Amino acid sequence: AENLLARAEKWAAIAAVGTDIGYPLARFDEAWKLVLFNQFHDTLGGAAIEPAYTDSRDQYGHAISLAAEAFNRAVQSLSRRIDIPEEPDMTPLVVFNPHPWRLRTDVEFEFGGFPATAARVVDDNDIPVAVQRTRSAATLNGHRRRLAVAADVPPLGYQVYRIYPADSEHRADSIRATDTLLENDFLAVEIDPRTGWLTRLFDKVNGTELTTGGGAGHAVVIEDRSDTWGHRVWAYDKVVGEFTARSVRLVEHGPVRAVVRVCGDYGESTLVEEFVLGARARHVEVRVRLDWRERQKMLKLRFPTALTADDATFEIPYGHLRRPANGSEEAAQAWADVSGTLPDGRTAGLSVLNDGKYGHDVRGGNVGITAVRSPVYAWHDPKELEPDEFYTYMDQGPQEFTYCLVPHAGDWRRASTVRLAAELNQPAFALLESYHAGDLPQRQSYLAVDSEAVLPAVLKAAQDGSGDLVIRAYETAGSATRARIELPLAGRVIDAEFGPGEIKTFRVPLDADRPVVQNNLLEWESMPVTAETAVEDPVNHAPAGIES
Repeated sequence: AENLLARAEKWAAIAAVGTDIGYPLARFDEAWKLVLFNQFHDTLGGAAIEPAYTDSRDQYGHAISLAAEAFNRAVQSLSRRIDIPEEPDMTPLVVFNPHPWRLRTDVEFEFGGFPATAARVVDDNDIPVAVQRTRSAATLNGHRRRLAVAADVPPLGYQVYRIYPADSEHRADSIRATDTLLENDFLAVEIDPRTGWLTRLFDKVNGTELTTGGGAGHAVVIEDRSDTWGHRVWAYDKVVGEFTARSVRLVEHGPVRAVVRVCGDYGESTLVEEFVLGARARHVEVRVRLDWRERQKMLKLRFPTALTADDATFEIPYGHLRRPANGSEEAAQAWADVSGTLPDGRTAGLSVLNDGKYGHDVRGGNVGITAVRSPVYAWHDPKELEPDEFYTYMDQGPQEFTYCLVPHAGDWRRASTVRLAAELNQPAFALLESYHAGDLPQRQSYLAVDSEAVLPAVLKAAQDGSGDLVIRAYETAGSATRARIELPLAGRVIDAEFGPGEIKTFRVPLDADRPVVQNNLLEWESMPVTAETAVEDPVNHAPAGIES
């Protein structure tokens, strides 16, 4: 919900400047209050009674619906202003990038009424891009299609692509793939058909092998007789079993990506992991579908490595924190990283990204994510469970989530870990369009930053309804740096110095005669900052001096 709201705020702020739809301030207020209310400590920590989670689910659903409505109104109001001439048999596609850096990513979209079995896709310069057909969400005959496209989108902006019918699909020359192998120019991944886990994660760029090559457990089941709060438990390590692979097979292989699906089971539970390697990717994405039916147990997804490490790094809100790699259960936001020494003495690491799993543990060079935990709802010891009583257990049933494995040399700063985690949690969005005249180009950027160490996480309209824009950015690497933030939307360029981990909030008036000011976190004090008029690059429609 937080990521959906942050994404919606960005595009709503842009659309409010460029269109007449207005900024939905009241709806955002309503949605944020629902999200923040459900960060009450019992609800957030999983210790509330079961009926409270019915309310929480419904309130989150309402907040998500408000965010989706605001986002869709914003991107559609922008896309209908793009100049898209009519062409026979052509379908326009607009891809939106929510991040202030150039985004090279694969996007999926689904549509009907497409008569051909294959497609050809080109950008606004008529340059072909990779495309492949994937499985549709609908199981039926007819002309419904789902495609994956290798997109390249300017910073916090959009890119128009054109889709044409084709006679045949492109060959998948850039990816080697079998039932147990995925390989591109950057990574080589091998999967053990018995365990369903990796026996090889080879970084071809740096020449490093991250796995031990053995059959160490991955999807391990842990006995957990503790109460809902986990009192007096500092680590979950009583392994009682693990999921066994029953099938490992290649389900996709094209010019955009290849996918190996691993299906496994334990007890009454099933686990499906789809290992996705894009043609341009330097990381492995794993899409998980879990149907959990165990009680008083926990599922840990472990990622054994050949690394030796004394500590690990965990993302926290607007920063990161190092903790000992001693196996204790630790909280983290979108990523955790272990960096250390390989047996040959070289320094390397593994970042593990996720889109909604916040429990982690790291022991030595091995990282674990807590996927599910199933104690009785709101059970507090020393109260004992009665053998003839009926109880309901947490985390039961089906769920889906995604994690990514990012091998790297050096530490996580060299792997773009922070940016990759942001891209996982706020992915690009593809919108099918129609033909129409408009005043916007087919490629546009609205906000860009020149420093990878500085992340502008928020772009929104000011709460007072003035129409001013608000940017909140923070330093991610733990070192002092200088950043140039270009906002052609308001005709401004901001030059700012950031201390290690510093958070800065800028108020940017649309009126060029009013200065850009920096507010402190309490918003009680403000000071003018160095800002100048932005110069638009008429070729790339992006801020001059920043790669689009």
